[in-house]
Amino acid sequence: MMTSPDTPLSTADRLVAAALAVLERDGPAAIQARTLAGEIGASTMAVYTYFGGMPKLTEAVMREGLARFAEHTRGVPHTDDPMADLIAGGLAYGEFAMQNPQLYRLLFGLTDLGGVHKLSADAATPWDLAEGVDALSVLVAAVERVIEAGRIRPQEPTPAATQILSATHGFVLLAMSGFIDSQGLQDVMAPMAINLIVGLGDTRRRAERSLAAAIKARASQRQNKSRPGVV
Repeated sequence: MMTSPDTPLSTADRLVAAALAVLERDGPAAIQARTLAGEIGASTMAVYTYFGGMPKLTEAVMREGLARFAEHTRGVPHTDDPMADLIAGGLAYGEFAMQNPQLYRLLFGLTDLGGVHKLSADAATPWDLAEGVDALSVLVAAVERVIEAGRIRPQEPTPAATQILSATHGFVLLAMSGFIDSQGLQDVMAPMAINLIVGLGDTRRRAERSLAAAIKARASQRQNKSRPGVV
């Protein structure tokens, strides 16, 4: 999907877009053929004509969700401080998750869609799909830049990226549940990020400087996007 706003959507793409909207608005129980077809003014037959049934439509929804996830995190600009960029990517990750909580839960297997949730035989999880691999590659590439810059110890980037993902994912889920309040970024996530980065080999002073730069840069990017005419 991932088309330009000016490009007319096909019926299949409209069904996927409707499913993503309904998922966030009404929850996973609303993901039914009749509901989604009704959202685009079509008959239930459209689901079977274009996807062969709900399982393939659900897979298409996850693929599109992962593509949007990758686009959002990949949109973090590169600067001369790869550690700040890595942290800014983590902030972008959290933004996407909190803005799309139902989709986020679906992508991590925390939402049950019953019989309509069935992936292709070669994909055990959504992250085994090509779009999932691509989404994870954004984080791995960011970690590779940090290693190449000498900010953390030489190491395999994928395990290091998985440690960062584990910490970020845990924080996001606690924030979603309300266990961590709005002060969590300052009181929990920031010191946790510093501790993890230092554990991976950076100095505390440099890590704190990069964290401050990342928070400032991300706030500026959000402000620019909110201005009329800014893409």
